[in-house]
Amino acid sequence: MSGKIIWNLPGTRLISGDTRVLALVFSTAIALMFSAPVIYTLAADTPLLEPHNLIVDRSLPREQADAQVIAARRYDTFWNTGDEALASAALAPNFVDKTLPTGRPQGVAGPLAASKPIRLAIADIRCEIEQMIVAGDRVVAHLRFRGHFTGRFEQIQGQGQTINFIATDIYCVADGRVAENWHIEDNLTLQQELGLILR
Repeated sequence: MSGKIIWNLPGTRLISGDTRVLALVFSTAIALMFSAPVIYTLAADTPLLEPHNLIVDRSLPREQADAQVIAARRYDTFWNTGDEALASAALAPNFVDKTLPTGRPQGVAGPLAASKPIRLAIADIRCEIEQMIVAGDRVVAHLRFRGHFTGRFEQIQGQGQTINFIATDIYCVADGRVAENWHIEDNLTLQQELGLILR
């Protein structure tokens, strides 16, 4: 035997083992060139928020729990920074908002649209993950938003009022991305702080 393996599969050409190995190496290199920069760009450019308190169901496989936590942290960091690349990386292409507010588009476009007017009204808005709970295919994130109302919201011009409200999200994570979200925000407090309704 010459040390070379000949593959003889129906419908394929016969090539030597050396050529197949070379083709595999080049294919892998090309795949890494196109996939690796996306992963590392997100990680390097924007540090992900860390939960103040993380509770994980210990019966979950470690890889599954880690993937769910990363997806949730990416999405929550999107709310902290407004970086749309984080939302796109965190949300599944067929993402569904299960508590879709009236007038907001369904899918990935919804959170992107919702973030813009808030960031215009509260340019320094920041999000913190006060606690995160991981169980089954779900992640619950209890968030706190803080900032100052210095821009415009609807017909009201901000005067630098302090903004401090909470939100709770329940994410269903599949294949390392948020596929579904149920969320509730403390809109009463937010509207009072914006001056839309009286306290």
